[in-house]
Amino acid sequence: MSQQYNGVYTGERNTHIAFPLGGIGAGMLCLEGTGALSHFAMHHRPNNLNEPMVFSALSVKTPSGDIVARVLEGQVPRRKIFGTKVKDYESGPGSGLYGKHFGLPRFAESSFEGRFPFGTVSLQDEKMPVDVSIQGWSPFIPLNANDSSLPAAGLEFTFENKTSESLELVYSFHAANFMSSWNTEGRRVLRAEGEANGFVLDQPALAGEPWKRGSFSAVTDDPRAEVDCAWFRGGWFDSVTMIWNKVTAGESCEHPPVTEGAPSPGASLYVPLELLPYERQTVRVMLSWYVPDSNLHAGIPVEVAEQEGASSSAGAGIDVVAGGCYKPWYAGRFSDITDVAGYWSQHYSRLRAESEAFTASFFGTSLPEELAEAAAANLSILKSPTVLRQTDGRFWAWEGSEDLQGSCHGTCTHVWNYAQALSHLFPELERTIRDTEFEEGQDAAGHQNFRVPLPIQPADHTFHAAADGQLGGIMKVYREWRISGDTAWLQEIWPKVKQSLHYCIVTWDPDKTGVLSEPHHNTYDIEFWGPDGMCSSIYLGALKAAARIAEACGDAADSDGYEEIYRRGRLYMEQELFNGEYFEQRIVWEGLHAPSPLATKDAWNVNYSAEARALLEEEGPKYQYGKGCLSDGVIGAWLAEMCGLGDILDQDKVRSHLLSVYNYNLKRDLTEHANPQRPGFALGAEGGLLLCTWPKGGKLSLPFVYSDEVWTGIEYQVASHLMALGSVQEGLDIVRTCRDRYDGRTRNPFNEYECGHWYARAMASYGLLQGWGGVRYDAAERKLHVSPRIAGDYSVFLCTAGGYGHAGMRDGAPFVDVKAGQITVDHMELM
Repeated sequence: MSQQYNGVYTGERNTHIAFPLGGIGAGMLCLEGTGALSHFAMHHRPNNLNEPMVFSALSVKTPSGDIVARVLEGQVPRRKIFGTKVKDYESGPGSGLYGKHFGLPRFAESSFEGRFPFGTVSLQDEKMPVDVSIQGWSPFIPLNANDSSLPAAGLEFTFENKTSESLELVYSFHAANFMSSWNTEGRRVLRAEGEANGFVLDQPALAGEPWKRGSFSAVTDDPRAEVDCAWFRGGWFDSVTMIWNKVTAGESCEHPPVTEGAPSPGASLYVPLELLPYERQTVRVMLSWYVPDSNLHAGIPVEVAEQEGASSSAGAGIDVVAGGCYKPWYAGRFSDITDVAGYWSQHYSRLRAESEAFTASFFGTSLPEELAEAAAANLSILKSPTVLRQTDGRFWAWEGSEDLQGSCHGTCTHVWNYAQALSHLFPELERTIRDTEFEEGQDAAGHQNFRVPLPIQPADHTFHAAADGQLGGIMKVYREWRISGDTAWLQEIWPKVKQSLHYCIVTWDPDKTGVLSEPHHNTYDIEFWGPDGMCSSIYLGALKAAARIAEACGDAADSDGYEEIYRRGRLYMEQELFNGEYFEQRIVWEGLHAPSPLATKDAWNVNYSAEARALLEEEGPKYQYGKGCLSDGVIGAWLAEMCGLGDILDQDKVRSHLLSVYNYNLKRDLTEHANPQRPGFALGAEGGLLLCTWPKGGKLSLPFVYSDEVWTGIEYQVASHLMALGSVQEGLDIVRTCRDRYDGRTRNPFNEYECGHWYARAMASYGLLQGWGGVRYDAAERKLHVSPRIAGDYSVFLCTAGGYGHAGMRDGAPFVDVKAGQITVDHMELM
């Protein structure tokens, strides 16, 4: 049963929410739907199990003299009481949850509403004479990457007197020193400097371990605040017991940092308040952190990493290494925690206003609620540890985030093919990815490693290039040009783009047929043998993009050559791969330039055992899809739509393929679906879009790995493409089915996962705006393209390299209303 979308999460739907707060590549913490704080990850790695004792509390003195005290959180979700994993040094459920504050009284009810980047918790309790709301946020300002990358988060606590009498309140914020390395000689609590009132949890560098240096600041601009930098030092539960004694007594206190003996276990700040009848007051708590070093690296040889002092390695074997471990962007901008906290406090109001302006604009259109929910929820990925920015400002990312480490390094080209948000909201960051792909990621022959090391440096070239990722990158160069209008950048990168395409042609289409016949690696972690609709459609898009780029760069001969190959490939796909309903794969493994699959030594995880060899003789290479209806089967046509290339295949055949995917692959109940692969993405009575089905028979014994799974990024790819071709209701249906799984009961609505949490492919959901709205701005031509998918007037959010606003149809004509910056439109084209 479908739910209310883009609404308020209550009851069971408010048990799994964790809303990321932080900066792009700067780490995060999460505001949970109950008001709890969790997922503290400030050391440049995911830390999803990290829920230190950090909480706010409220004591209320009533006119009768009674004091009612509560932690400013709703009831503890049952998932936390038993079965949750914890870090090694914390007590798990079986040991009573030692070190947690779960046993303290809290509000009876809580609800959550998300309007990215703002998340609001509402707390109610009949025994409390006040209602409370908590709004958590962090700066997110399109086209302002640096302010959106601050290691900071804001918490605003609003208290409303429900009675006709005045009330005395004490708000308090408490934090154990979770920045500590548990070295008693290192950790300390400091009084925050400057005009603000607050404290700093500080961990100085340790000998031989500079990456453990880090600080966390909590300050308020409320002049009534008092700061306790000296918690009671003792054993067992002494510290939290003494804190709660103060809270229940309605007290506040002020203590300077301790200078002798053991360091303070934590710190608190208190704000006494008086609320007049029915009055509302707000206390702002500004959080920030500063961890300037790390031992993080990826794709660097173990021996080199060890020489640089890193403790672990992800990846192997590169020839050229610049050395050093990852340093975050903000460490090159700010000198210390005082510098960060000072900037955050000084610019807080401006950053809030600019973030609010984005939120109002994004949610202030006629975009259907389920689409707004999906697109906005997945912007949380940009706040998560999945993404990083190194000191030179360049963007680098994992595919997703495991509990304690990144998942699959290197801004993986074929995964990030799907992500559409960054290129529109922060185009300068997206262009750094292209620069990295065609520089550090590419060798002189044009081979691209689809994973680039961190710190960013030349990659090795010992494994397959990824055909979908490398060819998609060429299409995205075209997209970045049309978004930015920067022809000088295009001309500079064009030689490397041409080199890349040359490699693709020679390697996968040496006979220049226009389709990929030679074995080609792809996002399913296998090689397709023979031409297929998925990768060959991306090839067609790359050829079309390269032809237009070549023309713009004065390479007429190359442009004509690419167009000729493109025409051959389009004809082949439409005549040979289209079966009347959808595009298939023609499995070919003999008579190719490549050796037999049995002779391929660098195939990953294929394992041709004796029984697999027998299967090869009967069915061909393992992990193909053949006559299957592949959800990604015309993804190149979708990328072409997203990039502004227009149709690269017959539109009627593409629409037929997508409607076949909708009819055959969308399952509303998976109870009887057999999935021996990774069922956790969708299972049981849940619905989802399967990666592939075989409605005409011919399913192979071992089809491509993941074929029976459901991936949200592909669901959004198909949904937005359907809408772009006029099948709006079918697209909406897929989105609803997806978001019904992420409804807060079983999964976090703000964390769509695949190979890790906050998985990058899910940012295909941003493409829903273009798919539904049919609006695209071309900066190179200063032209607004509007292709209505629905009748009547409508509006959709539009972000360009110069500004953002609303665009669509009004009184039968296209329009654009600029909300921030500038959008220069010389022509409006109604398509």
